[in-house]
Amino acid sequence: MHLWPRVKIKNPRGEKIEAMVDQTEFTSTVDDLEMDFLTLLEESFAVEQPTRGDIVTGVVLTVDSMGLLVDLGMKRDGVVSRNDLEKLGDDVDFHVGDEIPVMIVRTEDREGNMIVSISQAKQNEDWLKAEEMMNNEDIYDSEVADANRGGLIVPFGNLRGFIPASHVVELPRGLSEDERKDHLARMVGQPISVKVIEVNRRRRRLVLSQREAQREIRDASKDALLAELVEGETRQGVVSGLRDFGAFVDLGGADGLIHISELAWHRVKHPRELLKVGDKIDVYILRLDQDGRRIGLSLKRLQPNPWSQVDEMYHVGQVVEGVISRVTQFGAFVSLDPGIEALLHASQISDPPPEDPSLMLHEGMVLNARIISIESHRQRLGLSIRDVADSGVMLDGGFDAEDADDIDADDVVADDIDADDGDTNDVDADDTDGAADAETTEAEAEIEAGENAPDAVESGVVETVAEEEPIAE
Repeated sequence: MHLWPRVKIKNPRGEKIEAMVDQTEFTSTVDDLEMDFLTLLEESFAVEQPTRGDIVTGVVLTVDSMGLLVDLGMKRDGVVSRNDLEKLGDDVDFHVGDEIPVMIVRTEDREGNMIVSISQAKQNEDWLKAEEMMNNEDIYDSEVADANRGGLIVPFGNLRGFIPASHVVELPRGLSEDERKDHLARMVGQPISVKVIEVNRRRRRLVLSQREAQREIRDASKDALLAELVEGETRQGVVSGLRDFGAFVDLGGADGLIHISELAWHRVKHPRELLKVGDKIDVYILRLDQDGRRIGLSLKRLQPNPWSQVDEMYHVGQVVEGVISRVTQFGAFVSLDPGIEALLHASQISDPPPEDPSLMLHEGMVLNARIISIESHRQRLGLSIRDVADSGVMLDGGFDAEDADDIDADDVVADDIDADDGDTNDVDADDTDGAADAETTEAEAEIEAGENAPDAVESGVVETVAEEEPIAE
């Protein structure tokens, strides 16, 4: 028996009437409705729901005093507050129809609105840019916006980066805290080039370094300068630093090193005897090391070589007056005109030789000595006071001038000491070309002109600078 269920429907005039409906058709209609609902439900789940922090692109629908309304292609539009727009600055303007990236700040507020932010979306782009620049070691040009006791604040797009005081190149060492704050404050508004050295989104840390940027700039300048320089030419530079082992000279974008043995033909104890930081000087390009990227300079090569005059000024047997420049265990070095050093060996001081020459001689003592050997081509001159009655030195055992005839100059030359045994200034003329190569303990410590020059200070003392916690807003 076929059942026809009775249902109530309205006729075209709005009157309620009862009608018989085919059970089969009724059941089919219900099933279709259920299928349509399930399909819509599945489709709604298939659409990815926005979450906090997502970056999406929308179209500006309205612009008013309260902010922006943005079509995000979702069931709800996004709302950009006026406060968020003010963070972008006065030079930013939006119009209806503009496509803009926004960040989902809240999926739903109390009024059911989706809150989005343009400024945070731009900051996200800046974070990505900062990470990319750090990985690529790129240089970023900006301007100092603020300063505090720990360093400088520099805008990085919509972020604020921090430069610790220890990474500020222009900051002199040894300043008090107040002096450091004043110096940093004077840098506000100045252009600055930096490199990104730390990016931490979670802690909102963006740390920059002027020192690293300057090092890269100087490296590039040094490569260009090395390609331009020629050994043997003369260049003008500025003394940029003094160390025990020599002086650094800025040649215009890169630094070269004058080793202490290349400062003058006579012995120099410290470069400060002849130079001071800031001096403008002419230097001789002694050696170029393309692989090591080092520039060896000389000051004495631009001065007359005093040893070229020795053969004309002196002869063996001549008694000369000199000043003791230093005393060693094997004898003493005596300064003579025109700026040379002669060796007074211990065996030529007395007979028997003194065990400790410093007991008889001292630096600055004026004495008369006889020349017993001259080797100007090797930059050597030997002296003796054993046969000089008025040498000015009190000898313990006394001295008989008649014994002077027994002294053979050739015998004395054999007792001369090579420069390698005691003095870098008494090296062969051929060896002086490698003076800039003199690998002293300090010079071995990776002393590379250009990298170390900005840090070259006479005291060598590096102050520990307090650094504030960098905050990227």
